[in-house]
Amino acid sequence: MKIQFYKYQGVGNDFVMIDNRFANFVPEKELIEKLCDRNFGIGADGLILLENDANSDFQMVYFNSDGQVSTMCGNGGRCIVRFASDLGIIQDTAKFQAIDGFHEARIENEIIHLKMSNVVSVEKLPTHYFLNTGSPHHVEFVQVVDDVDVPNYGRIIRYGAPYFNEGTNVNFVETLPGNALKIRTYERGVEDETLACGTGVTAAAIAAYEAGKVNSDEVVVYAEGGELRVKFFKNPSGGFENVWLSGPAEFVFKGLIEVE
Repeated sequence: MKIQFYKYQGVGNDFVMIDNRFANFVPEKELIEKLCDRNFGIGADGLILLENDANSDFQMVYFNSDGQVSTMCGNGGRCIVRFASDLGIIQDTAKFQAIDGFHEARIENEIIHLKMSNVVSVEKLPTHYFLNTGSPHHVEFVQVVDDVDVPNYGRIIRYGAPYFNEGTNVNFVETLPGNALKIRTYERGVEDETLACGTGVTAAAIAAYEAGKVNSDEVVVYAEGGELRVKFFKNPSGGFENVWLSGPAEFVFKGLIEVE
């Protein structure tokens, strides 16, 4: 079987994209793992299907590189908007369905602006913050993020109490001058550090605002793969709405891969 695929990346967070509007691709765990494998496949942090949706421009179905259906992926959401534009499905704006509901997006040259889910609450704990930005995130502030052993320390937190088997994404965040942050993220499902995580960047910006580490509702976040921006509004009830994640999303290459 030959599969037509497209490769996209958003600040180093990379994805195999498949146009599945005709339901030709049947997602199976082992197949997705093989396609995402960096040694024996195409190589990616995840695989995304673009499918038809009766109530919006398209539907996004996201799988982590472990082959499992996952929660929302912010950079994947920005990349599928670019993909839909390249396919001619949308022009400068989009509305699409994802696992956490509908999302809006707009394209301004190389930048994709993606509206994220509202954040109902932010949990403050003695060592970290916890919140859900479409995916669950543990946010821990550190003095020097480059000194953190993210793959090992992140794995311990991801599988430890209170997360256990369900797990969480784990973010280590350093505060910089000028309402800016530097972040490194351990992603569940990938089970390693990634160059960027859109929902993690969003979580870090909101947690930093709650912690008083930034005093602006627009935050610059530097991931290992590049720069992203998060803008939000804190409502009187304490939640966050009108949350936007902005940054580049780029086509890398396309091809055919033959699988058994």
